[in-house]
Amino acid sequence: MNIEQFYSLFLQSEKVTIDSRKVGKNDIFFAFSGENFNAATLAEKTIDEGALAVIVEQKDFENEARNIFYVPSTLEFLQKLAIHHRNQLQIPVIGLTGSNGKTTTKEIIHAVLSEKFNVQYTFGNLNNHIGVPLTILSIKPEHEMAVIEMGANHQKEIELLCTISQPDYGYITNFGKAHLEGFGGFEGVIKGKSELYDYLKNHHKTIVVNENDPIQVEKTENYSPKITFGAGSSDYQFELFSQEHFVGLKYKELKAVSKLTGEYNFTNLCTASSIGLHFGIDFQKIKNAIENYTPTNMRSQVVKKEGKTLVLDTYNANPSSMAASLRNFITFEGSKTIIIGDMLELGEESEKEHQNILKLAQELGFNEIITVGKQFKNINFSSISFENTAELIEYLKQNKIHSGNILLKGSRGIALEKAIDFI
Repeated sequence: MNIEQFYSLFLQSEKVTIDSRKVGKNDIFFAFSGENFNAATLAEKTIDEGALAVIVEQKDFENEARNIFYVPSTLEFLQKLAIHHRNQLQIPVIGLTGSNGKTTTKEIIHAVLSEKFNVQYTFGNLNNHIGVPLTILSIKPEHEMAVIEMGANHQKEIELLCTISQPDYGYITNFGKAHLEGFGGFEGVIKGKSELYDYLKNHHKTIVVNENDPIQVEKTENYSPKITFGAGSSDYQFELFSQEHFVGLKYKELKAVSKLTGEYNFTNLCTASSIGLHFGIDFQKIKNAIENYTPTNMRSQVVKKEGKTLVLDTYNANPSSMAASLRNFITFEGSKTIIIGDMLELGEESEKEHQNILKLAQELGFNEIITVGKQFKNINFSSISFENTAELIEYLKQNKIHSGNILLKGSRGIALEKAIDFI
C-alpha cells in the first residue's frame, strides 16, 4: 500500500486513531504492536463495527477486501501519511516547543486565534512522534490555521517533528533544565530545542522571538522574517501587572487579566498576544480570549477548596519551572505549605538539582515543606518526606494542612494530583 493510493481513502474518513476503544464509524485505525498487546488482532472487529480501514504491520492480519492493509511499520506509515497531508494544506502552521510552558502557551495561542479563525491545535499532550502526525491528520478543510506543540527529550526529535509538521511560524518558549538526561545537559537542551530554529531558517519561515530571552536573541540575530516582543525596540511591547494571584498584561491602554498564576505566564500571554496582533486580531478580542481562558490541565491552575487556595502544577516539573513556581508562590498572602514531588529525567544532575530546590524552598521560608519521591527523601532530613504519593495520602488522612495556601508541584510520574481530594 502506497501513500498516494491510501490518501484518497483517508480523505473519506472521519478521523485517524491508534486507540481501538475510540474507533468510530468511518475511522481509520492504526493497529500498533506493543510488547504486551498486538492491536492487529482487533482489525476484523473494528471493521465489523464500522471502521473505514485498518493499518497493520503483520502480514497475517491483512485482508485488502475488507480494507485491512499491511505495511512494514505502522509508525512510519502514519508519519508519511501525515507528511503527505501536510503537503496538501494551504494554511499557516505554528510550531511550538520549549522546556517549560509549551502546553499553556499553545492553549492561549489557540484561544486568541480562535477569536478570528477556525483553528486546529494539539489536543492534550499529543506532542511526540505519534501525537504530531495524529494532530496533522486531524486538520480538516474547514480549518484556517493550526497550532502544533512539539515535545522532545533527546536530540534530533524536534528535527523529525518539524519534518512532519512543516511549521510556517515557530516559537521556543524557553531553554530550561528539563530532560537533562536525554539531551546530555543544558547545552544539549539548547541544541535540541534550537532544531526548530534550524528548520525555520533553512525554509525561510518566520520565527517568534521573546527579546527578553538572551538565548533567543542570540540564536535569531540578523535573521528575518521574525515577530518580536519584549524589548523597547520589539514589534510589540506589553506591561506586566497582577490582580490578586493572577497575572495580566497591558497593551497600550487596554489591560487583560488571566486566570493563570505566576509571572512566568506573562511571557506566554505576550506570545499569544503578539501572534494574534500579527494576524490582525484586535486587542479587545485578544483581551476577551485571555480573560475567558480557564486552565483545567493542572498547569498553573488555581482552585479554591474549603476556604483554602490550592495551586495545582502537577503535570510536569524540572528545576527551572520548580524554582519559578516556588518564587511565585511565596508572594501569596497568608500561610503557605508546599508539597513538591521529584523532578524526573535529570540524570547525573538529579541529586544536585533536588538539593538546590530544597535549599531554595527552605530559604524562601514557607510555613511547611512536604516532599514526595525517592530523590527528595534521600536528601530531606529536616522536613516531612514521603517516598510516593500513596504515603502522602495516608498522612493527609490523619493530618490536616492548616495553611491558607497550598502548592502542589511535581513531575507527571509522581501524580501529586491524586492527593487533592485528601487536602
